[in-house]
Amino acid sequence: MRNLTMLMDFYELTMANGYFVKGFKDTVAVFDMFYRKNPDNGGFVVSAGLEQFIDYICDLKFTEDDINYLREKKMFDEGFLEYLKNFKFTGTIEAVPEGTIVYPNTPIVTVTAPVIEAQLIETMLLLTINFQSMIATKASRICRAAGDSVIMEFGARRAHGPSASVYGTRACYIGGVSSTATVMADTMFNVPAVGTMAHSWIQFFPSEYEAFKAYAEVYPDNCTLLIDTYDILKSGLVNAIKVAHEVLEPMGKRLKGIRIDSGDLAYFSKKIRKRLDAEGLNDCKIVVSNSVDEYLINSLNNQGAKIDSYGVGERMITSKSDPVFGGVYKLVAVKHNDVFEPRIKISENVEKITNPCKKKLWRIYSKETGYGLADLLTLPHEKVEDDKPFPYVDEQKPWKKMAFENFIAKPLQVTIFEDGKLVYEKPELDEIRNYVKYQLENQVWEEEQRFENPHIHYLDLSTELYNIKKEMLAQNN
Repeated sequence: MRNLTMLMDFYELTMANGYFVKGFKDTVAVFDMFYRKNPDNGGFVVSAGLEQFIDYICDLKFTEDDINYLREKKMFDEGFLEYLKNFKFTGTIEAVPEGTIVYPNTPIVTVTAPVIEAQLIETMLLLTINFQSMIATKASRICRAAGDSVIMEFGARRAHGPSASVYGTRACYIGGVSSTATVMADTMFNVPAVGTMAHSWIQFFPSEYEAFKAYAEVYPDNCTLLIDTYDILKSGLVNAIKVAHEVLEPMGKRLKGIRIDSGDLAYFSKKIRKRLDAEGLNDCKIVVSNSVDEYLINSLNNQGAKIDSYGVGERMITSKSDPVFGGVYKLVAVKHNDVFEPRIKISENVEKITNPCKKKLWRIYSKETGYGLADLLTLPHEKVEDDKPFPYVDEQKPWKKMAFENFIAKPLQVTIFEDGKLVYEKPELDEIRNYVKYQLENQVWEEEQRFENPHIHYLDLSTELYNIKKEMLAQNN
């Protein structure tokens, strides 16, 4: 496996060296990783990428070549370079389990560690969680738009590099896709690889019919034919039906599907469905591709398209409509004399003001329906007991007295590393995928799943935490 330790921003090293020189090597700090805005103006995010971050932490070490590279920069203290020779992560990491539905400004990952250790892992933490969460969320949107239709991931050739292809496929599977065209994603993550033919297969043979016939003879149990190389209705569909009757049916086989990759998908799918049904091929599926996303799928549904399966490529693997996930990593506390002193970032942009303190993240569920009502941040020592009202502060309405009633409160983060030791059992990919599905079906309001003007899932603060934040803002005013 590649050593990814040096996959970091240079300023992490300059800060780490500075902490070392100034005597803060053993000072413990707390950082929260969170994001501020849902992609595509959606209602939530499907968190993903935690497994790859865990693997990175487990393999974290600086090689002799790494140390020599840093020494040649002539910027780093020799004592710091000696420290890096035996570097390993010794802190504690808490995170929401992969696949958890999350919302803006809630800590997805919290790192409590000596400040140098916490600082050096920033880039890789953001890289793994940001990318896969963005793609998993996009895939979830596309799968929800498709309803009962199957979504296949076809994005490798449009992905932003080899790693983006295979890890993007992993994220797509978490988000709900059924399969992939990318073979390596199957070998690495057991995401089922599927595929039939490209236009080149049809062009290779003297005629379209001969190309279809040859494919049917080689793959009689899994025959899906691409019918838009020449003319969809006058040639491709005619030859596909001919092969179904003349080649497959005499073998006791059925034509599994036809695929189109161009043209008016709604118009052609309805024409094709009518003709296939008339030919007794009611079980033949219609598969489409060609720049598909949730918006096009919604449009096709509104037009009454007859589509059983979608191959989705570039618009999902790059999250084309909103291709940057803005997760950030911010210092929230520093340990001094066994007490975690809060830290806050203040900005002219209100949305960039951080929530200080080492905190605990809760999700508040309705006891009546089981759906999530809001998320809640408290201080670690606070207990949220659901047998009595719990007062909280809505930062948008701080003057209003509010309290949760008739609720169930569940902590969202679990401990991943404790004192540098991995204490978390990583779930299988299918478990993560099923967890996403369970939440969407049983815990996330339908109104939050709308693509347009979704219901806002609120993040509230305990009164004690809000008062600390308010006091810190006042002191810095």
